[in-house]
Amino acid sequence: MIHLKIDNIDISVAEDTSVLEAAKTVGIAIPSMCYMEGFDNSPSCMVCLVKNKKTGQLLPSCALKVTEGMEILCDDPEVKEARKEALELLLSDHVGDCEAPCSLACPANMNIPVMNRLIAAKSFTESLKVVKEEIALPFVLGYICPAPCEKACRRKQIDEPVSICLLKRFVAGNGPSALEVPSQAGNKIFPGKSVAIIGTGTAGLASAYYLLQFGHQVVLFDKNDKVGGTLRYSIPDDELPKNVLDAEVEIIRSFGAEFRLNTLITAEIFEHEILGKFDAVIIATGDIAVSDHLTSLFQHSKNGISVNEGTFAVSAKGIFACGSVVRSQKMAVRAVAQGKSAAISADLFLKGAELKKSVKRFNSRFDKLFAPEFTEYLKESVPDKRLNPKGGFIEGFTTDEAVNEAARCLHCDCRKPETCKLRIYADEYKADRKKYLLGERKIMLKHFQHELVVFEPEKCIKCGLCIDITVKSNELTGLTYIGRGFDVRIDVPFNQSLKVALTHTAKKCAEACPTGALAIK
Repeated sequence: MIHLKIDNIDISVAEDTSVLEAAKTVGIAIPSMCYMEGFDNSPSCMVCLVKNKKTGQLLPSCALKVTEGMEILCDDPEVKEARKEALELLLSDHVGDCEAPCSLACPANMNIPVMNRLIAAKSFTESLKVVKEEIALPFVLGYICPAPCEKACRRKQIDEPVSICLLKRFVAGNGPSALEVPSQAGNKIFPGKSVAIIGTGTAGLASAYYLLQFGHQVVLFDKNDKVGGTLRYSIPDDELPKNVLDAEVEIIRSFGAEFRLNTLITAEIFEHEILGKFDAVIIATGDIAVSDHLTSLFQHSKNGISVNEGTFAVSAKGIFACGSVVRSQKMAVRAVAQGKSAAISADLFLKGAELKKSVKRFNSRFDKLFAPEFTEYLKESVPDKRLNPKGGFIEGFTTDEAVNEAARCLHCDCRKPETCKLRIYADEYKADRKKYLLGERKIMLKHFQHELVVFEPEKCIKCGLCIDITVKSNELTGLTYIGRGFDVRIDVPFNQSLKVALTHTAKKCAEACPTGALAIK
């Protein structure tokens, strides 16, 4: 046995063990992208660097064998900075979007490409589930959202953007009602508490939707005689049919929401009745002036009630505010997103947990497509022009129209958004994707000849795992390194197709690939 120390922890392992594997035995996880147990380790990514405490050298742990008396440092500032640099160098050569531009442009960050693909596959129930993860009122927003997502759609460069808002409206209006009833499973673990929501406009309804799903009891108060706030009283019927709003409200009512209308909540009522009867409060009363009946109770700015930007909590404990009461919201989708965030914070408060600001994950992205890339992206789309509903805007898409329009999506998002190691580690080490970007980027290529996998070489980090897999699995052609120096790439030799190269190892290669370069279709 070999005896060594890693981060001052005594370890005994068998001879010929790598430092990376030795660290695992005591629960120290060293990041690595090009390592896979049972295969040759070519330390190409350099993300697994560690420091020899005695010499000060930085060495790749995946290829470094343990020696007697060795002392290794992993939790060291120099090591962490070197790993970050390694990631930034990999990112300088990486062309690809972690998330599609449309999703990033959506204030609610809805997973639009997945919605589109499910509609194209006629999986309408699953598509609605994706929409409802982030959008509480998709039927309403399908009529009134100004569609910032469509302005960011890459298809816009080729001809016209995908009609995202009408597709969202289609699944909301055609989804099964059974989907809307939330499961109460899990409430026995944590019994729900009571929440008062002041205001039944966009933000208030969104907050209620998610709080009810979390298992809480919700009572919504409104000074008007009908639910909806500005949605009902400020938007004309020819822009938003009121039966659409009523349908969304009825879903929330079916969850168990109680509405108390014709009820103006004054400062006195708020302090003596609301605070004493409810475990938490969300204020979503819409635009508010400094002289308003509730503003005097909280800290406020010229825009409205002051909140913590990350949690939507006001200065008083257990009270949250969202929507135009905080700052005038021109887009209802932003108010919907804030309503969800306020509901999440209220839920954490009611469970006695620490309030957390939502943090955006690392996202690789590039700007506009080059003209030669139009053909590459159209490989998994259709050449059809944007569809306008034959029945007009208010009528919306028929099923066939929705399916055909959804098929125009270019699949800009990565196929491995949750498992790509480059994204995971870039997020962990706060890597700057632009630090080493020099010159013009490479042209994106997409190889679709294979029935199971897709290969996007501009996402490849040249770790060689796929090459080792094809060699050890006796693929006749397999994959190989082509070129020299900075121009080296992994590709199929002899100008063969991907289908010929990967006859029985496609899935294994895709699963081993540390990025989205090789992925299941």
